[in-house]
Amino acid sequence: MGIITSVSGKISKSKELFSKASLKKKLLFLIILLAAGWFSGHKIISTGAQQIQYQTAQAEKGTLITSISASGIVLPGSSASITTQATGIVNQVYIKDGDIVTQGQKIADITLDIGSQQKQAAAWSAYLSAKNSLDSAQAKINSLQAAAFKANQTFMNDAVARDLATDDPTYIQENALWLQAEADYKNQGNTITQAQAALNSSWLSYIQLSSTITSPMAGRVSGLTLTPGLSITGSQGESESSMSSSSVGTIVTENSSLQGVVNLTEIDVTEVSPGQKVTLTLDAFPGKTFAGKVSTINTSGSVSSGVTTYPTTITFDTALNNIYPNMAVNATIITNIKDSAVLVPSAAVQTSNGQSIVRVLKDGQLNLIPVEVGDSNDTQTEIASGINEGDAVVTGSTNSGTTRPGTSGATSPFGSFGGSRGSGGGAVIRGGGGIMQH
Repeated sequence: MGIITSVSGKISKSKELFSKASLKKKLLFLIILLAAGWFSGHKIISTGAQQIQYQTAQAEKGTLITSISASGIVLPGSSASITTQATGIVNQVYIKDGDIVTQGQKIADITLDIGSQQKQAAAWSAYLSAKNSLDSAQAKINSLQAAAFKANQTFMNDAVARDLATDDPTYIQENALWLQAEADYKNQGNTITQAQAALNSSWLSYIQLSSTITSPMAGRVSGLTLTPGLSITGSQGESESSMSSSSVGTIVTENSSLQGVVNLTEIDVTEVSPGQKVTLTLDAFPGKTFAGKVSTINTSGSVSSGVTTYPTTITFDTALNNIYPNMAVNATIITNIKDSAVLVPSAAVQTSNGQSIVRVLKDGQLNLIPVEVGDSNDTQTEIASGINEGDAVVTGSTNSGTTRPGTSGATSPFGSFGGSRGSGGGAVIRGGGGIMQH
């Protein structure tokens, strides 16, 4: 009995040990099964998270406008300053801003101070002296003309009439006298021209020192600074006896075109030529746009602080009366207009090893197409060859799967290639282009 009991106990212990081992195996199998399930599920989720969506736009035919922007100031156009060298007190003003005047029309009277009275008297004396010189020159030309005619008749009626040889002393003398008299007559014409210029100069000097200020030409008065009782002191010139002119207003010719001058860089100036169309805006007139055209380009340039710029004059087609000189102006110069060009957003063009590439989605497949690019502006690029109108070009891409909090699902729109021709990678959806998965 004791032996049976012992054997029975061992059998019972063996069953217990077997039961525990079986349970461990089952638990281990279950753990492995759960781990495999978790791993497979995580892989599936990760694969979904990495699925890429492409933002596309259609290549389209259209008009590409390229332009250059520059800033500058407004010029008064065809104008002349109203100036005076006289000093004293303004006695009376006969016109106001906006009035239309004729050349020489009286603008204001000044009560001259002693200094200006002396200068005015000296200017009048210089004018009278110049007038006498002109009169004398004009009188002398008559006697010189008579002398030239007399010398010619002597030569013709003697040496020529007698058919003297050209080396005959009489022939030589009479011919020389005639040529000299003719030269004196012609030179006197130049003397008269010079005397006339001196007379005009002396008259203008007298006008500048006159107690009456007059209009230098016909036109509209602008920027008049004269008021009765105003003291005009002028400014000292190069010497104590000379005074520089004071500007008291401007005369703008009727129907003259307003102008603006902008500074172009070395790169931009090569793209600009006279006659190109321009759109203009002024800070003083928000919301208004003016049209114009390029008139002249100063190709000599201007250097400031080591930077070279090229002043370019732009003429307004139309303008407002209250656009004043030196107002700030912004100009957009249209350098080229190309019709029927195949256009894509600039963000769609990538560069790899010097080759321009556009990614095209076709039948759900991504294709890398080498292209030849043409002109471009801030938003669009012309494709000269490589793709066709209607092709779906990729402008960017994003991850379509779920991402963990604090992470971004976006990917670079450029893949492994170099930078895009355009700035920024934002997608521009055109012509029915949508988001496609790949």
